[in-house]
Amino acid sequence: MTPMSNKIARTPLFIALAAAAAGYGQMTYAQAEDAGAKSQIEEVNVTGTRIKRADIEGVGPVTVLSESSIEATGMSSLENLLQSLPAAAGFGGNQTNAYWTSNGWGTPQINLRGLGINRTLVMVNGRRVVNGGTGANSSVDLSMIPMSLISSVEVLKDGASATYGADAVTGVVNLITKKEFDGLEIEGKYGQTALGDGEETVLDLTWGVSGDRGNLMVNMSYQDNGPSPLVDRVPCPLTSDSRSECSGSSSTIGGRTTLPAGAVLADGTVLTEATRINFNQDPNGSGDFYEPYDGLKHGFNYNPYFNAVQPIERFSFTTLGNYEISESATLFTELMFTNRQSMQPASPASLSGLAYSADHPTNPTGSDVVLERRRLLENGARDFYQEVDTWRMVTGIEGDLNDNWGYDIAFNWGRNTASDAIANNINMQRVGETIDTNLCGSNGIPCADYLGYGDVTPEVLDYIVFNQEGTGGNEQKSVSANINGSLFELPAGTVGMAAGVEWREDSGWRKPDSLVQAGYALGNQEDPISGSTEAREIYGELLIPVLADLPLVQSLELDLALRYSDYDMFDGEDTYKAGLNWQVNDMVKVRGTMTTAFRVPNVPELFGGVSEGNLTTTDPCSDYASLDPSSTVYQNCQAAGVPLNYTQLGTTILTDRGGNPNLTPESAESFTLGLVLQPMDGLSLTLDYFDIEIDDAIREVSGSTKLAMCYESANLGHAFCAPDQHTRNPVNGDVNYLSTQKFNTGNEVMQGIDFGALYDFDLVGLSHTFDFKASYLKKYETTAFEGDEPFVLDGFIGSGNGGYPHWRANASLTTRGNQWSGTYSIRMIGEGDDFNADSGIGSSMPNIFYHNVQLSYAMSDALRMSFGVDNLFDQEAPRVASWTDGNTDTMTYDLAGMRSYVRMTYRFD
Repeated sequence: MTPMSNKIARTPLFIALAAAAAGYGQMTYAQAEDAGAKSQIEEVNVTGTRIKRADIEGVGPVTVLSESSIEATGMSSLENLLQSLPAAAGFGGNQTNAYWTSNGWGTPQINLRGLGINRTLVMVNGRRVVNGGTGANSSVDLSMIPMSLISSVEVLKDGASATYGADAVTGVVNLITKKEFDGLEIEGKYGQTALGDGEETVLDLTWGVSGDRGNLMVNMSYQDNGPSPLVDRVPCPLTSDSRSECSGSSSTIGGRTTLPAGAVLADGTVLTEATRINFNQDPNGSGDFYEPYDGLKHGFNYNPYFNAVQPIERFSFTTLGNYEISESATLFTELMFTNRQSMQPASPASLSGLAYSADHPTNPTGSDVVLERRRLLENGARDFYQEVDTWRMVTGIEGDLNDNWGYDIAFNWGRNTASDAIANNINMQRVGETIDTNLCGSNGIPCADYLGYGDVTPEVLDYIVFNQEGTGGNEQKSVSANINGSLFELPAGTVGMAAGVEWREDSGWRKPDSLVQAGYALGNQEDPISGSTEAREIYGELLIPVLADLPLVQSLELDLALRYSDYDMFDGEDTYKAGLNWQVNDMVKVRGTMTTAFRVPNVPELFGGVSEGNLTTTDPCSDYASLDPSSTVYQNCQAAGVPLNYTQLGTTILTDRGGNPNLTPESAESFTLGLVLQPMDGLSLTLDYFDIEIDDAIREVSGSTKLAMCYESANLGHAFCAPDQHTRNPVNGDVNYLSTQKFNTGNEVMQGIDFGALYDFDLVGLSHTFDFKASYLKKYETTAFEGDEPFVLDGFIGSGNGGYPHWRANASLTTRGNQWSGTYSIRMIGEGDDFNADSGIGSSMPNIFYHNVQLSYAMSDALRMSFGVDNLFDQEAPRVASWTDGNTDTMTYDLAGMRSYVRMTYRFD
């Protein structure tokens, strides 16, 4: 793979074209639950039910983002749009934190409720989409779908496994594409941050033609986002007790080790206890020099090597069409192709675990030592690259059997193939050869001196450095058949029905570099992955009108669904949905659903081999001497043999991750109860309570959480204290093994409330729309096993888990004139506490507000122009003690800062 270079987006011609052809919008997040008045429209499918309805209000809480509201946000990527919703939380890949995503570097995702990306079902036009990433993935790569193709987005915040099958445990995101388009439209956008970086260039072309018997639409989209360097926003990692003092990685450029008691320092001092030392870091200094390790003096500042926002380049081609074969049959086709290239820079590689005898010619200490960490700055930075191709084809026939019944039969195929690379990685087998005095110096093997900066020669680098490459992919095949229509009439109305069958096969594979598989690549050992799951499902759904036109009962409907799922590797399972839709009168509606869900482990969860990575992790035994000696953590750290003067070096720990072939399916129950009020014309208010419980939950618990739960348990009695979970170096107390492999936990419980308000009104001769959405997370707890103390996530942020503040909210006001519109929006991320720190800097985060503004003007019937500013007041990300990068939680807060853009659209009819 080659770096993304010579981009056409960098040329003046391309920028000029973008400035001459871009779009506009107005921000009104229309919500299905907020549309209080029923409208008589053509029957349509609404996300959450397979039965066509005459209104867009289903039983479940569905948020609908219209095309105009999407345009008004100014966002060019689906992940930014969806992750800004109050219902999104926790961990999900994006351009800020994508390189933390397992097997999905550079992969943007959506995580509804924060219950997991693999529990949120993403569909296009009501049908599934193949998972995407760098191979054997568990979620959809949102970058494959251009925003210019989207007509609306429907987000169901409710369990829907009975309707759509597995994965829809916490909700569904249904992306609705444009159906008919006549003419040619060119749209462009250009933007950048206030620091002059993060350049974003988007160019979209849409062409369509419609006739009496069908239509055809073609969309081509190109997007190029430049990097936003981290160091320009956050100069360095900070010490835990300072707002200005730089810290750094304990993987130093000179290298560190621990000398035993009795060893002699370079200045002749005899050590009375084991002491960490650091070798020479001065390129002009003595190669044999070493001194006691000092984190402030020797720590390595890696921020200059990282980005706050990663670059991504994407090209997509889509064609959608349908043709009426006869009055009762229409052929439809969806063809999509996307190429994504993304990159994440990384700091120079680090050597670790090199053993030296006392008489080794490069060992100046006179003692047997192990080089614990050494940053190979002589080799320069590493670069991570991904290139992903994704294809999707849907074809089938739909039509009417008679006046009351319709049908559709479809074949859905999707496949993504990917290659990924790490430039300037290290072959550890060859590193060992260069310090083996029996091998080096002959047969083309150079001898190396790694103890001290500046002693590694170009010949050694040529021998040990290699470019790591891997391949992978995912494939999905399915065949489905559905019917829907009217069964018979009841006094309260017509009984509707939908039924169908589906066969589906999902497969995934990943083949790491041969050196990675052999364990010779530095810090990135991976096993190959290959596997598939097969499902056969049948479902039925009924919409039963129970009462109508009675006092306090304008209408009362029951929505019932049942699905049977049979998987090749697991026993079959039934899931159901029971929903109530009670329209009290024109002003009041009550709705509620009870659902069950059944999710089998996916390919990476079942077949994913073990991989290693340096993950941000907090050790509770670090500086435990400052704790109360009677505290549980103090006593447990001493019982584990951790030295009293132990301080965790750096912020990362080499961690094993991966799948587990012994996983079993997880099951879930969810309950929602909602109230819709329309007290006056133009005003709709909604209130929805949700309660979700997942049993045998498949979960990857972060290393910080595992260590915290272990050392806070009585007498180290927690299961996370077992040797197969973590071990320590008996000499210096460092965690030298940590596993976060997936397993079936006891259960997860979540409760909360969603709020919504939508008000359309006229004032001073202008029309206005005020839109407010908020989500309150009352409770989110996970229990590792029956009888264990629950781990509380609600109200906490950081530690590799993402953010789970109690409150999230969005508010916007849109004003429209004859030729112009303007939108001012505010996004709030509520206050929260750090998962691991209960005092000090970064232990508590305040409410954070992001302000955005956009103005749009119609220069003619064909040309529209808009200008916008996101993060108008350049709100900085708050300090988070157990941060993931940039001294904050990149999964929760914005690191890019203020961003402005211009967009124009020209339409040829």
